[in-house]
Formats: sequence, structure tokens, C-alpha cells
Amino acid sequence: MPETARPADTPLHLSVTCPDEETARLLGRRALSARLVACANILPGLSSLYWWQGTLCEDSEAILSFKTLERHRPALTALIAQGHPYDLPAITWTEVGMSDELADWVRTETSD
Repeated sequence: MPETARPADTPLHLSVTCPDEETARLLGRRALSARLVACANILPGLSSLYWWQGTLCEDSEAILSFKTLERHRPALTALIAQGHPYDLPAITWTEVGMSDELADWVRTETSD
């Protein structure tokens, strides 16, 4: 199903699972340094069960989530894919509602 176009200033919550907190921290710092995100949150200790190449797997991971804008999603996705150790990083995003003040902060901190 084709994705619906969103305005460039639409706030997004983008997340990716990482093999460990160190990887999440490295990717978070890279995204912040590139001004693609206003905030990176790391939640360690995630238990993941999933199918991979025909095998049922169970691993400990960390989840890395970002507050960003639609206009930064392509570059942020590329940054994650380039620096992520997984063959297929599980990058997901969701349009989110937020207060006007928070949305303004995200826009300010990710300005070009």
C-alpha cells in the first residue's frame, strides 16, 4: 500500500531496535550531531522474539527512539542503515500528535 505524503513539518516518532545500548548510543549521537533529531531515547533490556531466515530467534536488544520531523526521515533512515550492524534494521515511524510547544522545540532543534 503506498504511503500517504505528509507535510515536511509533521512530527514523527521513529524507532529502531539495536543489538545493545552501545550501538543505540552511537546511532543516537550521530543523529543528534547531524541535527536530524531533537531527542534520542534509549530503552535497554528489551526481549525480542522474531523469525529470521526461517529460524525463531530470541535476543536481548535496546530500542532507540527519536523525536524528529517528516522532512528528516529519509536522511535519518539512511544514517541508521549505514551505521547499523543488522542486515535489516527494524526502522519504524509513526506520525505523532504533540503539544505546540514540543513541536516547535523539535522544529527548532532540527532546523537546517
